[in-house]
Amino acid sequence: MSKVRSARTAERGDAVESLDLRFDDLDALLGYRVRRAQGAIHRDYMAAIAGLDVTQKQTATLWLIHANPGVSQASLASSLGMDRATMMAVVDRLEDRGFVIRQRSVADRRRQELYLTPAGQGFLRKVKTRIVAHERRFTACFKPAELAALMSALTKIARA
Repeated sequence: MSKVRSARTAERGDAVESLDLRFDDLDALLGYRVRRAQGAIHRDYMAAIAGLDVTQKQTATLWLIHANPGVSQASLASSLGMDRATMMAVVDRLEDRGFVIRQRSVADRRRQELYLTPAGQGFLRKVKTRIVAHERRFTACFKPAELAALMSALTKIARA
């Protein structure tokens, strides 16, 4: 038997029409649930960083450069699941804003090492403050053991 749930449809500006729709087990699909959860988290993330003019990819790039000074673009691209051209565009944008500098590696002249500038470090601190508050809104929904199980499950999905 099909389940009936209230669902958001017809989003236009601030007006949201709510209808009872048959999900016909759509809501029983893992992919559907993960996508809906990701959408909710993404909307909240975008609201949290509003006005900072930074993308999730740029944020992750700043975060990893901070944690790994001298990291190469290729290593970042691989770690974040991006192709090299996309990573180069992300780093170019961060460099244009004065957040990242490239330095030729002394060990391998073909390699570009990436470092955060003082402005990049300050910007990342501001972004992290907002992200911490954003994360708390979602992690507060879970008991510690539930959150650990969820994180473990998501890791398994990412590795599948």
